[in-house]
This record gives sequence, C-alpha cells and structure tokens, in this order.
Amino acid sequence: MDSDSVKSSFTYMGRKFSDLNINDSSSSAFSDCNSDRSGEFPTASSQSRRLFLACASDNSDEVISQLVSDLDSDNIDEQKQAAMEIRLLAKNKPENRIKIAKAGAIKPLISIISSSDPQLQEYGVTAILNLSLCDENKEEIAYSGAIKPLVRALKVGTPTARENAACALLRLSQVEENKIAIGRCGAILPLVNLLESGNFRGKKDACTALYSLCTVKENKLRAVQTGIMKPLVELMADLGSNMVDKSAFVLSLLVSVAEARAALVDEGGIPVLVEIVEVGTQRQKEIAVAILLQLCEDCLAYRTMVAREGAIPPLVALSQTGTSRAKQKAEALIELLRQPRSTNGAARDI
Repeated sequence: MDSDSVKSSFTYMGRKFSDLNINDSSSSAFSDCNSDRSGEFPTASSQSRRLFLACASDNSDEVISQLVSDLDSDNIDEQKQAAMEIRLLAKNKPENRIKIAKAGAIKPLISIISSSDPQLQEYGVTAILNLSLCDENKEEIAYSGAIKPLVRALKVGTPTARENAACALLRLSQVEENKIAIGRCGAILPLVNLLESGNFRGKKDACTALYSLCTVKENKLRAVQTGIMKPLVELMADLGSNMVDKSAFVLSLLVSVAEARAALVDEGGIPVLVEIVEVGTQRQKEIAVAILLQLCEDCLAYRTMVAREGAIPPLVALSQTGTSRAKQKAEALIELLRQPRSTNGAARDI
C-alpha cells in the first residue's frame, strides 16, 4: 500500500490526519499487500515456470481461456494447477489481471476458496488477491460473493491463505461500501486473532486490513468488542517489534469512540503511550501524544492517570524538540494536565 506524506498532514487510504505530522517514512508504516508473497509452486520446476510464462506471454488469451475452463474441472489436481498458473499470470503481469477477470475466472476462483482442500483453497485465495490488485476487478470480486469465502479462509485456512485473505479483504475494503459488508461478514475477529497470534507478516497484514476497516464506526465497535485493544497495547509496548507505528495508527482511529478509550485504559495503555512519548521515534511520539490528548480531553480521571504516570516531563521535552504538530499537541495536553481539578467543569469523570 502506498501512503501520501506531506509536511503538515498525513493521508492514508483516503483519510487525512491533519493533526499528525508524519515524515517521509510514513509509507513504511503498513505492509504493502501489493501481491502474494507466498512461495512459488512446489510442484513445478523453475524451468517449467519460465517456459509457462514465456508461452503465456505469446498467446495469453488462449492460455487464460484454457486455465479458466480447467478451474471447473472435476479433477482436483487440474483445478490446483489452473489456480496456481492463474495466480502466477496475475502476479507477474498486471495487464493479465483484467484479461483473467474478463475470461470469467472470478466466480470459479471464489468457489475454489470454499474448497475443503487446504492447498486448493490457498491457491484460490492467492489468485483472488492478485486479481484484486486491479481496481477494475475489486467491485466484481465483491459482487460475485468473495467476501464470505475470504472471511472463512481467514478463519480456517493455511497460514499463507490467512495472510493472503487479509490482504484481499484489505483490497476490497478500498471500495468504501465494502467496509461494512466485510465487517458484517465476521472479518474483524479473525483479523484480531491474526494480529495477536500470526507471524510478523500476518500481524502486519492484519493491522493494515484493520486500519482500513476501522474507518467505519461499527467496525471500530466490533474491533473493541472482539478484544483488539490487548494485542494493540502489547505490540506498542514492544518498541523493537517494528509494529509500534502500525498499532498506534489503528489505535488512533479507535479512540474516537468511548468504548475504545475505556478498553485502552483497562489494558494498561496509558503507561505504554507515556513511554512512547518519552523514548519513541518522532513519528511514534506524535501519534502517542495525539492519542493521549484525545483520551484526556473530556475525562478528568484519565488526566489524573496520565499525570500520575509521569507524563509531564516527557511532554515538556516534546513541546520543545518535537515536530510542529507534536509540539502543539504536547502543549495542549500539558495545559490540560496542569489545570486544577475544580476548574474543569466541562470534563467528566469515569
């Protein structure tokens, strides 16, 4: 995925963070999901793959038509071979993605995703992921019924199928109306599970998909209800995990709802955020102070907890050495924390 970065704001997936100043490294905050990163075909040699690609490039329409026909074969090995080769064609040549879709591959690939054979399911998921990289295919994939099978693969598939299903759902969620449908089909819980228990790539892919889906309020509430806050706080607490930025970006979306703020406090998020303000990178400090400010704006009890955690000294330092946006947020938060409790009639307790 690509992120647009500017000096005074950050735009990601169509959402502008005017209160964050993200530097030029913002594109590294999330995994790209630009194509499948699973291993190549275990049943074919490198020489045969090269031969296949060379033949396909010379006569791709005929090859694609035959492969799509083979997807409906009664022979599972033929189905696997066809799905693998379609995946390879869609991965290596972007122009093939439209050709494959127009040849009618999407519906039989979706049927394959529902297969009880784990390997066939994985190939189907991965082929759909690669086809979804083409914007013109996203709506057809969703309208053809891919969301539910992808969610099922996300729950019960092989590790590679789960990761690629997360990426495919991310791609489909870039069509705004699909976000609610994906959430209502049950994607949030398995994404949170992948965030918590997946390998590093799985965690990154889950985090990226959750970031996209949680721009919708009902998905924010689902994420909180399914326990997202615990893995987010744990990942932010591990400053060497390379997941601090990703987790903090997701959290920055969630804290707009009261349920997320309460869950963040319950999971011990305040000490973690204060530590990030003190020792994190400039970008991490900026995100953390923005989250703390939102947490404290209308809650006296949270202000007290933040102050007791020793936040004021690192906030003072940030107000002097941080980015321009971080300085503004730090100064506003310091002012809130230093206000006498009795003068905060507009704020609420918990």
